[in-house]
Amino acid sequence: MVFYELRRYQIHPGKMDEWVHFMEQTIIPFQVAQGMVITGSYRDQEDDCAYYWTRRFNSEAEREALYQAVYDSEHWRSEIGPKIPELIDRDRIIVTRIVPTAKSVTQ
Repeated sequence: MVFYELRRYQIHPGKMDEWVHFMEQTIIPFQVAQGMVITGSYRDQEDDCAYYWTRRFNSEAEREALYQAVYDSEHWRSEIGPKIPELIDRDRIIVTRIVPTAKSVTQ
């Protein structure tokens, strides 16, 4: 069954533009190259420290394999991962799994 991750990040004050650039130029292209399906990237219209993004998975097995391909990779551990704490509060990451309803176009 298809499901999505809705991920909410708390960006450090004054770092939103830098974070969006890092996501769009580095993180998203890297994850897509590993097979992730990124379905959206969003700034909060009212809270300049809130950032959201969504990823789609066809199954839990696929999610586990893609997590391993991304987060266990040498490139993530040495190049991408170390830069993240400079931009976001990792302790405040919220990940919500959401499942499309029968009438959703995201089925």
